[in-house]
Amino acid sequence: MRLSILDQAPITRGNKATDALKNAEELAILGDELGYHRMWMAEHHGTNDFASSAPEVTAAHLAAKTRKLRIGTGGVMMMHYSPLKLAEVFKTLSAFSPGRIDFGVGRAPGGDNHSMYALSEGRQPMFNNMYEKFDTALQLINDEVPRDGLYNKTIATPSQVKLPEAWLLGSTGNSAIQAGRRGIGYSFAQFFNGEMSTDILDAYRTSFQSSAFMEKPQISVTYMVTTAETKEEAEFQAKPQDIWRLLFMSGRLAPLLTPEEARDYPLTEIDHMTIKENRKVHLVGDAKEIATLLREEQEQYGFDEAMIVSIPHSQAKRLDVYRLLARELL
Repeated sequence: MRLSILDQAPITRGNKATDALKNAEELAILGDELGYHRMWMAEHHGTNDFASSAPEVTAAHLAAKTRKLRIGTGGVMMMHYSPLKLAEVFKTLSAFSPGRIDFGVGRAPGGDNHSMYALSEGRQPMFNNMYEKFDTALQLINDEVPRDGLYNKTIATPSQVKLPEAWLLGSTGNSAIQAGRRGIGYSFAQFFNGEMSTDILDAYRTSFQSSAFMEKPQISVTYMVTTAETKEEAEFQAKPQDIWRLLFMSGRLAPLLTPEEARDYPLTEIDHMTIKENRKVHLVGDAKEIATLLREEQEQYGFDEAMIVSIPHSQAKRLDVYRLLARELL
């Protein structure tokens, strides 16, 4: 099984945004050493919980710090950017690190309404042209003349560079089919809602048409994981994330607690029930248990790659998650 990394540059209690970005660099270097396949940076706006607001910039830095690890975005939120700008950014990244760059895109805003309108300079954001915008970006990256009349009289530079891999993020059958028709990879966000199905992944495979970006279908599935040497330690480290998600669901945002603070946090019976239900999107257990579960999921769904996002409070514990999974699965 291929293993990969998704990082949101989380800002845990007592740490700064600059710490979170340095932690991303440390994680990339470790992933490169351990044999992980790729690392993507997410895009988040208007929050003090995550420092990854400019994933394409972070990707350039991480690519310069690693040797084999594929580097990309998971994803750049294309609603905020011109297709020409997207194409030129990722062609430049690929020129510096040929064969190692991933152009992963998402259709969500990656933030609240305030940040969304600020990014569009107060204009009404365009929600209904995402796939057309994506098509134009792909054409420009591939040195083609776009069909869109706004972009067919210009070029995206640098030209004639090695194509990045292109990926569409999603959690629905519609996005799976759209990815397949474009001949690009499909990355399913299991940690969003835990509703992965064979129907969704089969829809992608059935609709896939090879392209300049990808010859055969590729599916990655992203899991939120907290693991440790023992199940007890994993539960201890997972509690802050459980409480963060609980608060997030009720519209409250707060920095990730320390494990000690989370242990003593007052929870109602309903809170405990909600946390238990949320475990369908947060895998917690010792390393062997998690490795077994991932193998079973791969056997059931037939995906190619498991992408791991992990947010223990401590950077040392977070790095341990990736070491333990590499020991079991790589």
